[in-house]
Amino acid sequence: MNTEATKLVNFRLGDDLFAADIFAVERVLRYQAPRTLPDVPTWIEGVIEYQNRVIPVVNLRRRFELAHREPTSETRIVVLNARGDWIGVVVDSVVEVSTVEAASISTAPTFFRGMAGEYLKGIVRRGEGQRLEIVLDVEQLLSSTERIALQLGSARGTPIVTNAVVDA
Repeated sequence: MNTEATKLVNFRLGDDLFAADIFAVERVLRYQAPRTLPDVPTWIEGVIEYQNRVIPVVNLRRRFELAHREPTSETRIVVLNARGDWIGVVVDSVVEVSTVEAASISTAPTFFRGMAGEYLKGIVRRGEGQRLEIVLDVEQLLSSTERIALQLGSARGTPIVTNAVVDA
């Protein structure tokens, strides 16, 4: 029996729970409005400066085609390590860090195909009510083409915000 444990950072988008492997999470930041960029998809809010690096910020509500919601005091930017690069993702709130048995992470159902299926690493059922959490594959949040486009935008001297707040 496999008793290996995995730690997940759990966050909310609306009524839905999502999670990312703790090893993919660099930091949780208080929300700050990112500096917008021209000619990027609408789900990219812009860029922020974090530890002297410019990082793109993805609005997960827009990326997953959820209803718009204005940022609140609970809104956070989760800085993720994806393929050696940092990206920020805007979430409604960070709920907790939880430990789950690796065996309890089910693979995503086959009907999640196309773009939506690319982001899913698996699904976790937790608690007596069998609460479902969607575990994201953070390396798939930006495609290679999207990464190159963002890097070119930064290389052209796109202004960035400064004084990033780095506490949750």
